[in-house]
Amino acid sequence: MILVLTHINTIFLSLSIFQPASSQADHIATLTNYFIVAAAFILLVVTGLLIYVILRFKAKPGDAEPRQVRRNKKVEAVMIGVPFLMVAGFFIYTINVMQEVHPPAGNQVPDVIVTGHQWWWEASYPGTGAVTANEIHLPVHKKVLLQFSSSDVIHDWWVPELGPKMDMMPGRKTHLWLTINEPGVYEGACSEFCGEQHAWMRIRVVAQRQDEYERWLQQKSQPAQEPQHPLALKGEAIFNLATCGNCHTIRGTAAQGQSGPDLTHFASRTEMLAGMMPTTEDNLRDWLTDPQQVKPGAHMPRFIFEQDSINALVAYISGLK
Repeated sequence: MILVLTHINTIFLSLSIFQPASSQADHIATLTNYFIVAAAFILLVVTGLLIYVILRFKAKPGDAEPRQVRRNKKVEAVMIGVPFLMVAGFFIYTINVMQEVHPPAGNQVPDVIVTGHQWWWEASYPGTGAVTANEIHLPVHKKVLLQFSSSDVIHDWWVPELGPKMDMMPGRKTHLWLTINEPGVYEGACSEFCGEQHAWMRIRVVAQRQDEYERWLQQKSQPAQEPQHPLALKGEAIFNLATCGNCHTIRGTAAQGQSGPDLTHFASRTEMLAGMMPTTEDNLRDWLTDPQQVKPGAHMPRFIFEQDSINALVAYISGLK
C-alpha cells in the first residue's frame, strides 16, 4: 500500500499545464497565462474601486444624501469598451491557438493509433508490427499524428505537459497533433469517468530522440523471444492451456487474443496495470494470484492456479522483453 501511495504522489506532482513540453502545450500555456493576467487585472481594478467607494463615500454624522449622477458617457464608454476589447482580443487569440493546436488531419496516415479500453490504453504503430499498452513511445522534434478511438465507453486522453485533451468515442476517430520538445517521461490520465477503475487508467508517454525511437520501434516489431529456462517453458505451456491466448496476443505464438493487452514485450514496460504499479515479478505474481484483489473490477478473470503454476507463468511472462 505504501508503494502504491508513493507512486500516486509521484504521478500527481508531475501533472502540470504550466510546464509545457510540446509546441502545442506552449500555445495553450501562453493563452492560459494571458487569461490569468487579465483576471488578476480585473480583480485588482474591482477591488480597488470597491475600497475607493467605501472610503470616499463613507457616511458621516450630518452628511446629506450624496449628489446623484445619472449619466456619464465617458465612464459608461470605459465600462463597456474595455471589457468588449478584452473579450474580442481573447476570442481572436483563442481561435489562432485552436488552429495551431488542432489543424485537420486530412487523409494522412496516423503515426500512432491509440485505443482506449476499460481500463488500459492500446497503442499500435502503422507500418510496423509494434504494439504496446499504456506506455506510449513518441519521437521528439517531430510533428506526429495520433489517432484515437474507444473499444467500449467514452475515454479522454490527457497528458497535461503535452497539451490538449482529446475525447475517445466508440465508433468515431479523433486526432491530435503533437510536437514534443525534449526527451523525457510525461504522465497523464483518462479525464472522462469511464467506470470503476477510471482512476487507474494512467498514461505514460516516453519521448525519445529519433534514433532511439526507431530502435525501439524495430525491437517492438519483433515477435516474442522463445523461452529457454525450463520454468519459463512450463509457464508457456500453462499460458496456452489456460486459454490466456483467447484474450492476449503474444506475437510469434498461437496467442492472438484481442480483448486484453498485447504481452509480446510486456516485461520491457516499466509499469503494469495502466500505471498502477512497477513491473516486477512480485507484482505480477500478486496479479496472477488474484486480479480482483489488486485491481477490483478489472476484466481479468481469476484462475485458480497452484503456486507452482503461478511461478511458472511469472517466469514466462517476465521473459517477454
